[in-house]
Amino acid sequence: AGCLGGQQMTNFGACSPVEQSGQYSGVYTPSGTFIGEGNEHTLHPEQRTVYIQNNTLRHAEDKLHMQSFPANIVVSSKYTWWNFLVKNIFEQLHRIANFYFACVAIMQLFIDSPVSPWTSILPLIFVMGVTAIKQAYEDYLCHKADRNVNCRPVEVLRNRQFQRLEAKDIKVGDIVKVHSDDEFPCDLVLLSSEERDGFCHVTTANLDGETTLKTYFPVLDSVFLREANSFDNLRLLVTCDQPNSDIYRFHGRLKFSSSQADRDNQDVPTWSSLNTNQLLLCGSKLKSPSYILGLAVYTGPDTKLALNRKAKRQKFSVIEKQMNWFILPFLILLLVAGALCTGLEQRWENENREDHFYLDDEIPSYSFKNLFENFLGYLSLFNYIIPISLYVTVELQKFIGTIFIGWDRELYDRKTGEPAKANTSDLNEELGQVEYVFSDKTGTLTENDMSLRQISVACTLYEFKVDLGQALPIHCGSGEIQWSRPVNAQNCS
Repeated sequence: AGCLGGQQMTNFGACSPVEQSGQYSGVYTPSGTFIGEGNEHTLHPEQRTVYIQNNTLRHAEDKLHMQSFPANIVVSSKYTWWNFLVKNIFEQLHRIANFYFACVAIMQLFIDSPVSPWTSILPLIFVMGVTAIKQAYEDYLCHKADRNVNCRPVEVLRNRQFQRLEAKDIKVGDIVKVHSDDEFPCDLVLLSSEERDGFCHVTTANLDGETTLKTYFPVLDSVFLREANSFDNLRLLVTCDQPNSDIYRFHGRLKFSSSQADRDNQDVPTWSSLNTNQLLLCGSKLKSPSYILGLAVYTGPDTKLALNRKAKRQKFSVIEKQMNWFILPFLILLLVAGALCTGLEQRWENENREDHFYLDDEIPSYSFKNLFENFLGYLSLFNYIIPISLYVTVELQKFIGTIFIGWDRELYDRKTGEPAKANTSDLNEELGQVEYVFSDKTGTLTENDMSLRQISVACTLYEFKVDLGQALPIHCGSGEIQWSRPVNAQNCS
């Protein structure tokens, strides 16, 4: 477990003593097994146990199994300063042209090449350098966006008062206060809100694209927890599922126990079930009321938003994939030309060796090694059949194209004052090449605009006139309304 006997690992990376109660005394292993004096106690590994602010309950079966929870840090970038060079070169060598010219450059270093190796090395360095600079700049923007998310201010209950901290400082078990129009910094279990019933309205457009407000309700036992001092004598335990990517699945239990009841030896904890109606997902935004209080259960890479984020990989556009196939015939032509020239050279040497006796020492004897070296020499001589300048042009066009996208006035949003932003330049040529449009419902692509036309009040039918901005009666008196033959409003008394 990484701790001495009588201690246990906390979620802050430190070791704390394990309470000795009953027949249990020892440490918890990362697998959830309690090892120490007495019996061996195993927790369910498929469940996560979260205690409010690292407080434990009294009973031995509720011993704190402090798991190694990750920090609440969002990482959307691909590279770091120490792995950028190696990782970027490895990814760029996945392109057929880069791999080919790298092989040619290495080959020219070890054979008697008719051309200088720098004729292949310098263009390759230029192409890969332009791509590396472009991808480094794009990854820098990702790092910058990550810093904005990780360093945004949040209110966390520390030392019996709400303190303003950065989002990356949130730990599992913290009580977080989120205000209206703010995004939830991690996955929270709703405890209470400004409303008496504790409910709140949330928009999850960043998660599932739904713009309609969703209502969340806390359990009845926690609606009174509205102030910082409400948590002074409270011990709270949440057991829930281990992190998973399903945003529509959450099962857990909430257990209350007061420290005063512990001292009186009269602890009768209350249990409440939890589901998706109490889980506020990271990335969603609070709309009303003015604030809510929640218990952090999933942080950083354990949040459902992070688990649904796909790992970044090198993207290739359709044109780039087609270019790889276009190069294949030229590569075959290069191999055929090299083999043909090698064979013709060997034939000429065999037929003219006696006529040119003064070159006898210069003409090597026939061997497989000599043939292979001659073949590689012709490949190095004819390597310009595959145009490396084409890749230089394409890379520059992609990089400059992202700049013009940001300058395009037709893509400028005047309401928000934001221009178009190209997060990657690898797929510029894919813009506008839409083949399929998938829609889960008609409301996704249409606007539901309902206008009041007619209304019946006390057996009187009114028609709404848009130009007058008021409702005028078109039927007078009581009785059955004749919808098919309305009466003019001027005939009504």
